[in-house]
Amino acid sequence: MTAIESFGINGRFLTQPMTGVQRYALNVTRAISQALAARGETAPLLAPPLAADPKLDGTPLNIVGRSGGQVWEQVVLPRAWSGRMLNLCNTAPAFKADQVVCIHDANVFLAPESYGASFRLFYKTLQPLLARRAARIATVSTFSAEQIARHLSLNTSDIAVLPNGHEHVLAWDPAQATRAPAALRRSPDGTERPFVLALGSRARHKNLGLLFGMAPELASLGVDLVVAGGQSGIFAPEVLQRSDNVQHLGFVTDHDLAYLLERALCLAFPSLTEGFGLPALEAMARGCPVISTDRASLPEICGDAALLAPPDQPQQWMAHVRALLASPALREHLIERGRGQAALFSWADTAQGYLDLMRSPRRRDIGRPRPASPLPKIAVAIATLGRPEVVAQTLRRILDRQTYKPDAVIISCIKPEDAGDAAAWPEVTVVTGRPGLAAQRNAALAALPDTIDVVAFFDDDFVPDADWLAVAARRFREDADIVGFTGDVIADGIKGPGLDFDETDRRLEQAGPVEKAPLIEPFSPYGCNMAFRRSAIGALRFDERLVLYGWLEDRDFGAALAAKGGRLVKCMEARGVHMGVKGGRIAGDRLGYSQVVNPLYMLRKGTMTYTQVLDHVFRNFTSNLARSAVPEPFIDRRGRLRGNLRGAADALLGRLEPERALQIRPKAVR
Repeated sequence: MTAIESFGINGRFLTQPMTGVQRYALNVTRAISQALAARGETAPLLAPPLAADPKLDGTPLNIVGRSGGQVWEQVVLPRAWSGRMLNLCNTAPAFKADQVVCIHDANVFLAPESYGASFRLFYKTLQPLLARRAARIATVSTFSAEQIARHLSLNTSDIAVLPNGHEHVLAWDPAQATRAPAALRRSPDGTERPFVLALGSRARHKNLGLLFGMAPELASLGVDLVVAGGQSGIFAPEVLQRSDNVQHLGFVTDHDLAYLLERALCLAFPSLTEGFGLPALEAMARGCPVISTDRASLPEICGDAALLAPPDQPQQWMAHVRALLASPALREHLIERGRGQAALFSWADTAQGYLDLMRSPRRRDIGRPRPASPLPKIAVAIATLGRPEVVAQTLRRILDRQTYKPDAVIISCIKPEDAGDAAAWPEVTVVTGRPGLAAQRNAALAALPDTIDVVAFFDDDFVPDADWLAVAARRFREDADIVGFTGDVIADGIKGPGLDFDETDRRLEQAGPVEKAPLIEPFSPYGCNMAFRRSAIGALRFDERLVLYGWLEDRDFGAALAAKGGRLVKCMEARGVHMGVKGGRIAGDRLGYSQVVNPLYMLRKGTMTYTQVLDHVFRNFTSNLARSAVPEPFIDRRGRLRGNLRGAADALLGRLEPERALQIRPKAVR
């Protein structure tokens, strides 16, 4: 054979434990070897001492140096090989420029708690260097490309997407299984008990706790949970629950895994984030139905060949398990579709992509991304009172201009007339109930269709930029731990006399193109434009003791949501104008009272800190005091000051009751 000195392959993976990343490297190398051997060519597989020789004709093993590990990769390898290099396992020599590096995911940024401290530090230091210096970065899915681009400051279009393949599982032989046959439990009549199969990494983002929590309900159906695998030193420790119907098999061979996949009711794959999700592809290729998370790369990989469910809603997972138990036809349908879906992913195609890439790393027609995962379904909810013309005009702009259309639109009001002309629009649902922003938003939450993933709350006088919903949907799709989202207000009429619709439209048209910017976090939601992940909300509701319109109920809700876990972020790419319409706003006395009592009430609840409370109360009181002599014509400063003093008096008496604001009789503004 002819040796082609154009590139070498980093073979450090031959000395590492076999996880999905190493499996990818080995199978890509095998496929490259086959392609080269067919042309009578070879490329060296450069490895440290003690590497197991895979005996590949097209990529013969070449042992380099005497050391191993990271020292070998960072120091020995680049000295021994000066030519172009292919690195397939997330890491590579930090200061080598003529190389292609496959970074499989951004999980060290998305789910850092899943990894040990030294592992996190190493990856967060090395990968930005590789992104800046390497000739090309590759990855395994469109989802991963988007995440890597964001966290490593790259353009998604500059990342080649070269996915995993399925052919390797066809060589697995269940007849050679040694451990699995004896491990599966049997019923008293001798038949094998049905079981759900899970792959047991202890990484927290793998979300196995969801399945362990389902174990008692599975037991009531006579179904076991079999967990295979789970040996890896890089993961942070996690306590695994034990139950009579849960079996932890530990390490199993590929032949054992084939045995399990062909007998399982399904593979359950509940990860919060995955760069690719190879186990789902392997299961489909081996004829095992898949229930998968609907997040990250999995919708992209599974297509319509799997049952999808949110990774935080066990009832939907149980519904899918019940459906598979009850319907052999459904199971056969998923098996057929799964094999077809798996056939779309080929190691041979990916190897050819790398060969093309190694010849010309900058080519843009290599690794064209597959269709992105579907965006979450969004509902728009608007609470309004006594401003029918305003809400109708605002909503018309939302419906006509948004590039990503909402799946539901809800107007929450006191009487149908409050919705104005919008009450008659077919795409709008009007709900009525008690007055108060918190109560009306809760009414909107209760009216959400079951299919909705994200709910966006807009004030009736907030006009979003055309891409607001699209930007929010992408963020919620790409970052599974984002639970609350707020956009940028480019003009806020609440700070002045207010803006009309013509001026609002001009401001939006004149706003320049949005530059890509990092998220600002943590950021307390701003009530005029905010969105929340519905599954994170759960049973949480806005505190209806915060009775007035637009005073800290958004901060209270966001803090309560964040306490459950998840990120609250501000995104400068989602923009809009808050008009600050004055009609229908609350009296100064009542608002001033709430400016003092609401923060103190929230301090007691734990949704504001001492520092935040002092800042809020001091700024509002001093502003009202300083401007009460010559107040703005559009703000009742004197009324607010009276309310501040009354609230302070009640606080000194220990009466932290936000609803007392409703008992204040507003005085005429002079």
